[in-house]
Amino acid sequence: MKLQRLFEMQRELDRYIEQANGVEGDLFEKKVLALNVELAELANETRCFKFWSRKGPSPDEVILEEYVDSIHFLLSLGILEGLDGLEEWPEGEVAGDLTTLFLLTQRRILSFAENPGSESYRDIWICYGAIADRLHFGTDAVIDAYEKKNEENYNRQHRGY
Repeated sequence: MKLQRLFEMQRELDRYIEQANGVEGDLFEKKVLALNVELAELANETRCFKFWSRKGPSPDEVILEEYVDSIHFLLSLGILEGLDGLEEWPEGEVAGDLTTLFLLTQRRILSFAENPGSESYRDIWICYGAIADRLHFGTDAVIDAYEKKNEENYNRQHRGY
């Protein structure tokens, strides 16, 4: 998947939000926390860890929207740290079920927060790729959902979200 177009879209959205809201200062920790929260919301919609419940996961479109909410913050952190030269989605094998993947991804995000470098950033992308794979989300679906959510985020800003 070509990531440069997504980085550019995110860069424009971030710039718009920051200018429209008079945001200044270092946003790194806020964006790391936002990424972790979005990851938790994604896990919640999959219900993969809810062994006590018989209720199934949310519909795929709800799960995909939560997934791309995370991607927004992942892209934004890459831009913030100058790691937005990533051209393709990094590939790598990650073993485990969804619960294991969510925990590993959370650890990778926290590792990146402690040492924000290209290797730890790529590790997060690899985990997100594995999550997409387990959820059966293809490249086209992710890009389409990202583009729709990006537009919705602009609309939300116009409505004073």
